[in-house]
Amino acid sequence: VGLTMPIGYMPYIGDDRGISPRTYKKFEAFQHAGEGFKEFENRINFPIKDISGKIVAFQGRHTGGGVPKYLFTPRGVSFPLFPKVTPRRGEVILVEGIFDMLNLHDKGLENTVCCFGTNNVNEDKLAILRMQGVTHITILFDKDEAGQKAAVTTKSLCEKLGLVARIIELGTIKASDPGDLNEEQIRKLEKKLYG
Repeated sequence: VGLTMPIGYMPYIGDDRGISPRTYKKFEAFQHAGEGFKEFENRINFPIKDISGKIVAFQGRHTGGGVPKYLFTPRGVSFPLFPKVTPRRGEVILVEGIFDMLNLHDKGLENTVCCFGTNNVNEDKLAILRMQGVTHITILFDKDEAGQKAAVTTKSLCEKLGLVARIIELGTIKASDPGDLNEEQIRKLEKKLYG
């Protein structure tokens, strides 16, 4: 039946990382300071839903310098590609992290999904995208070596399933990941992708 939102949670209404309160509200971001909910304290938390809309897990990002930076609960859950989106011209943009996805959604690229780390992409999850009408995938992973290596592997997985895939690199842009892109850079990306 899925998980439920924790009792006593408070909606997050800030604009952390330049993402508007509207987008945080859309993805039901919340904070929690109640006893018995230590995993949510000092974090911006998100309910992670599967294709049917059930909450399968929560992800929280620490708002200070706390460790771990990201906390997933419950442990050991297999994360879906998130969120369920409507493809744009048959295409979705695949990014690594939830804040990468939030930033692109916030600036208008609402056909973006995240994989919660490159090791979380597999044929089954990509096949579910195909069942939702996705025919093309643009892979926009972090520009570090690990991200670019994973992009090549993910492209091969897509092609094995008959999905047309392309890799977009951040190149010389002063951003290490899509979560660091500003509005102007995202507008240029949108123009490059969709004319």
